[in-house]
Amino acid sequence: MIPTRTLAQAGGQALELLRGQEDLVEAEVFVAANTSLVARVHFTSHIPCNGVEEPKSLESVGLGIQAVFRTPAGPRVGFGSEPNDLTPDGVRRALAKARQAAVADPEFVSLPRPGGERRRLRRYHDPALLRLSDSDLVEAGWKVITRGLEVFSRSPLLARLAGSGEAIFRLGLILSGDVSILQERIAIASTHPAFGGVQADESTLILSSLTAMVEAADAKGSGWSTGTRLADFTGDSGAEAAENALRAIGGERVRSGRHRVVFGRQPVADLLNNLVLPCLSLGSFFAETSAFQGMLGKRVASPLLTLFDHGALRGAAASKGITCEGLPTGKTRLIQRGRLVGLLANFYEQQRILKDPQGAAKLGRDPRAMPKALVPRNGFRFGEGGGRRFEAAPGISPTNVIVEGSRPVSREELLAQVGDGLYIGRIWYTYPINGLRAGDFTCTVVGDSFLIRDGRLASPIRANAIRINDNILRVLRGIIGITADRRETTVWAADEVIHAPEMAVADVRVDAIAEPRESSVPHTAPTAK
Repeated sequence: MIPTRTLAQAGGQALELLRGQEDLVEAEVFVAANTSLVARVHFTSHIPCNGVEEPKSLESVGLGIQAVFRTPAGPRVGFGSEPNDLTPDGVRRALAKARQAAVADPEFVSLPRPGGERRRLRRYHDPALLRLSDSDLVEAGWKVITRGLEVFSRSPLLARLAGSGEAIFRLGLILSGDVSILQERIAIASTHPAFGGVQADESTLILSSLTAMVEAADAKGSGWSTGTRLADFTGDSGAEAAENALRAIGGERVRSGRHRVVFGRQPVADLLNNLVLPCLSLGSFFAETSAFQGMLGKRVASPLLTLFDHGALRGAAASKGITCEGLPTGKTRLIQRGRLVGLLANFYEQQRILKDPQGAAKLGRDPRAMPKALVPRNGFRFGEGGGRRFEAAPGISPTNVIVEGSRPVSREELLAQVGDGLYIGRIWYTYPINGLRAGDFTCTVVGDSFLIRDGRLASPIRANAIRINDNILRVLRGIIGITADRRETTVWAADEVIHAPEMAVADVRVDAIAEPRESSVPHTAPTAK
């Protein structure tokens, strides 16, 4: 992997070349090198397998230039990029693409400029993850499998189902998922004098996500882990998934209706990722697509809920030293005791809303009167699957999203408060219906879920047997309890990490999914999600 100092040198050389362009008003150079390492895990006890499948890596390196050009028709803004070439020739090609793509943007103010905040994080991730070997990657995958098989092999329940110890593995035990490691190195150079030359940053994280199944019992469970240090990776996500699959044996069906519901950590993260956080982006307010349109400063949720984003939280998996606009990361309060107090922003959207004559109507407050609510701490160039992408202009992305309760309780107290209801531990295919602004959504309950009776977890709920169909504003306003314990949680293809508690909601619409009819089609293994 290219050293960070090499990226910084390339950024500085590019900056000198750009300063010699007569038609250039201002420019920014973004240089990045990313490596994504993945160990696919797929163990099947009853079908020949390799256990750790497809250990692989995906690397990208290149530079992007965003520039403002002086033309007879007025300023033009363009972006161009070049892969695999950080030399002056690569810079010239990227600049030529930016010049060719340049267009008039009446909402553009300037390229990012530093504000009054300072950088908080330097040298904050584990060097061991940057030096990871191929054998280390494979070993991480086997740690997950080993921990899951230890749980299965010790299970008295599986032994009874199988009738003998060796027959346990004929029950159709599956461990499926991956261990993913992300290595990011970037450098940013800007012609704006206040930047003072070139800034650099490097970050790493290690994630695992596992699904375990006992096919003979139609049971499924999940487990996950997040971290920033290789030494702390234990493979416990495999054990957690296996334990949850065992707990799911003998699942019951649930009737349609409105129920008191406790959302586990994964559903809390999934609802935030797919429904809430997109509505808390300043770009959504500008485009008038947010479910919280015109509600800045107003109550949008239960007074029990506080939500903030913190990109400079030391030791957290999604922390970064600087944004992909070269600005410091930090803490942005979003919802404070149920009231909407801030939004996720990048520099472009912040400046655009300040110029917008309809800005006050879109937000619900004059943006100039609430400068702390719109600080650009979330301008990132994340790509699907991770990494800070040199070929993309900055968008708006969360980092470490922290969920807190104003009166936090234990899980036991939360379940006792619910009395009788449902514990939803894992959802899938969460998406808005009728657009984000309407707030309506649907999702499928796919595992790790239980009936709650007399304030305790009782029988497991059968996987893929119920859907939730409700409105996210109703859910947020119906929160009646939040646990004190939080856990770093990720969901599929998300850029952020949610520090998620468990959360009780008073009234949630649940619809039963019809039983499949018997057919002559041979049984096949369900897909692990």
